[in-house]
Amino acid sequence: MAILLKLADLIIILILPFLISGVIKKTKAFWGGRKGASVFQPLYDFIKLIKKDFVISKTTSFVFKLTPLVSLAGLIIAALFVPLGTGCAMINVEAGIIIFAYILGLSKFFALIGAMDTGSSFEGMGASREACFTSIVEPAFFMTAASIMALTGNFTFDSLSKILENAGSYGVLIIIFAVLALLLMLLIEGCRVPVDDPATHLELTMIHEVMILDNSAFDLAVISYAASLKMLLISSLIAKLIIPESVGTLEYLGFYLLTIFLISIIIGTLESSIARLRMSHVFEFIFVMSSFALIILSLTVTRMFGG
Repeated sequence: MAILLKLADLIIILILPFLISGVIKKTKAFWGGRKGASVFQPLYDFIKLIKKDFVISKTTSFVFKLTPLVSLAGLIIAALFVPLGTGCAMINVEAGIIIFAYILGLSKFFALIGAMDTGSSFEGMGASREACFTSIVEPAFFMTAASIMALTGNFTFDSLSKILENAGSYGVLIIIFAVLALLLMLLIEGCRVPVDDPATHLELTMIHEVMILDNSAFDLAVISYAASLKMLLISSLIAKLIIPESVGTLEYLGFYLLTIFLISIIIGTLESSIARLRMSHVFEFIFVMSSFALIILSLTVTRMFGG
């Protein structure tokens, strides 16, 4: 049984990221009055890209060639610490939340230096913006995670499902703000509207897309898959927060898939109904996540020490 559960999580890691991107694009097509491509189109594009030949700039070094694989490897390792469709992480260790965050940071670090290794000031600009966003998101995530771990006394991702049990009447508020904080993190780290627009080609507004302009073929396929995998991991944390701990394994898998696809539809709807923010306002939007994290911290302190 344990082997089957791990196999189910492995299938989720390999297939579901493509479906998330497909559902988002399908939702945007629906709101635009178009039929749109199949939800499996990102998978078809991935297969098509890995068959193409490389075009690599002569100014790059081995860092540029390593970046896609290291970034993807980091995300796959991070996925082992996250509860996926079975509700239990494949590697469930103490301080798994902290390990997860640092592995994501390592993956992001290589993405940044890979962009700068091209010698392009344009890609350096995108890397600088990405680094600025991450420097705000990471403290907010750590604040949220630390508050939940302190409240539940559990230092793994299982703590996300134990909030109601340990927080009493404060639990509902903490879950609401934690879901909102993670949803904002998903939009920021996933490079989605209103922070970024994966479909844009305007030089002064590109962030993630400008960082991968020099990547092609297999490298571009890996980077696209890694971006979708990161969205899956953050969505999985939201699912762990809202799915009751009492449900069985099969029921959890059903609720999990439903949650992932609902989040994808919400993202597609947001991208169809709002515009990308001006760069000067993006930081204001990102600081909203920090505000939610501070509210969670305040609720946790109030619950633990009274007041």
